[in-house]
Amino acid sequence: MQFADKTHAHAPYICTMRLSPKILKWVLRFYPPFFFQRIWVVKVSADFRQADIKITKSFLNINSNKTIFGGTMFAAVDPIHTLLLDQLLKRRGIKTTVTWLKSAKIEYLKPARKDLLFSIILNDADINETLSEVNQNGKIVKTFAIEIRDKKGLLCARSLNEIYIRDLTFERKKANLVTK
Repeated sequence: MQFADKTHAHAPYICTMRLSPKILKWVLRFYPPFFFQRIWVVKVSADFRQADIKITKSFLNINSNKTIFGGTMFAAVDPIHTLLLDQLLKRRGIKTTVTWLKSAKIEYLKPARKDLLFSIILNDADINETLSEVNQNGKIVKTFAIEIRDKKGLLCARSLNEIYIRDLTFERKKANLVTK
């Protein structure tokens, strides 16, 4: 496996990849935890500020009550913020990052008897705060709320996802500024 930055050869490969929205959408559609749980990425916006996700109820993701398994909902919300923010940062000059879900809390409010839908939307304030913190401190931990609704708009679950992002080259950049 070749890495763009040899000093971070231990970093996951995805950290070095700059993807188009269309490629990211298709990679996620066929990502096994999504594919087999019927989690479908409907759209990733051209600017990576939004992703629309659908969870289709099927025999592959229902529990004994014939409702969508909570683990499917959790799997669907897990990677989206990190992937969108990672791609946004790459387009803003922060090329080698680690982004991951640090912690999450999910509340199951109503049984999910129908297909589910949710959107991840990153607003200017969230993007600017993330960019500023990573540029100043090399990392950020930020919490995002997600609401998962069924096709009729009934709120079935709410998740709070704590996202961790680190610029792997921050210490080197900082050292270069000191020596100049």
